Amino acid sequence: MTSTPEPTTAPTATPATAPSAPSVADVARDGRAVLDEVATAVVGMTEPLRIALAALLAGGHVLFEDVPGLGKTLAARSLATALGLDFRRIQCTPDLLPSDVTGSSVFDPATSQFEFRPGPVFTGLLLADEINRTAPKTQSALLEAMAERQVSVDGTTHPLPAPFHVVATSNPVEYEGTYPLPEAQLDRFMVRLAVGYPERSAEVDVLTRRLARRQEGASVRQVVDGATLLAMQAGVEAVEVDADVLAYCVDLAAATRAHRAVEVGASPRGSQALVLVARALAVLDGRDYVTPEDVKAVAAPALAHRLSLTPQAWAAGLAPEAVVTEVLAQVAGPTTARRA
Repeated sequence: MTSTPEPTTAPTATPATAPSAPSVADVARDGRAVLDEVATAVVGMTEPLRIALAALLAGGHVLFEDVPGLGKTLAARSLATALGLDFRRIQCTPDLLPSDVTGSSVFDPATSQFEFRPGPVFTGLLLADEINRTAPKTQSALLEAMAERQVSVDGTTHPLPAPFHVVATSNPVEYEGTYPLPEAQLDRFMVRLAVGYPERSAEVDVLTRRLARRQEGASVRQVVDGATLLAMQAGVEAVEVDADVLAYCVDLAAATRAHRAVEVGASPRGSQALVLVARALAVLDGRDYVTPEDVKAVAAPALAHRLSLTPQAWAAGLAPEAVVTEVLAQVAGPTTARRA
């Protein structure tokens, strides 16, 4: 009698085991240690890196959007190393296929079965470098992974490891061979950050450090691991947010929908991102409460990329960040909220 080969089972994600939720002081201490270590390699990005780490602690994904040569890829690699996460990189190109991201089923002659071979998305931190260089079809391969921490291939759902985060980079000034990110794709990123050119002293520091180490790459040591990151995220989740701060976040998101220059405003996912990143930022500062200043600090990174401007506003050169600035000036903050 000929035995029938057993069907190949999909790889099962094995999440890191998180210890009990640490205190706010513990999360703040570990967060500062991560940022200090990343700063040994990345110069002049203090505030963007702080908000990026807050987004990761809030369980989200990060999009760095700025001109080439400002250290966006180095920042992503350094964060992954300092956080002790498995790191995979996708160099996005026009011919990149969805299966190059998620993986595919390959026929195994030895067993006469199809075996799923996971793609680079099965990692702790995935860097999608120059994400706007790949076609929307391939960009869409990340939608399920970013929203639900799983991928579906050939009718089978495969869970991703925990923690799982996407850090993407994008070049907003180059149009040849690029594709605009669909609104649904942008909405999956908890924050979009602009790095900006460094100050003169910081740029001199970059050159000085490069000459001192006598090699191109800058090394970063591991500070925490995946299990500790999960514990830090649990510590952030344990922090309550006052009702008036929640109402303030909702009012800000609603104000973007009513703005004259906005065709499509921030969705409830935007107001959720606003409060979650603000809470993580407060914890990094060692506080177990969120202030209106925390919300204001993350408003543009959390909301601007979710706004679709009217054709008239776009033609006039109005930036979504300017709309968020106007909204912050118009919406009254809570008067009963605690201050830092």
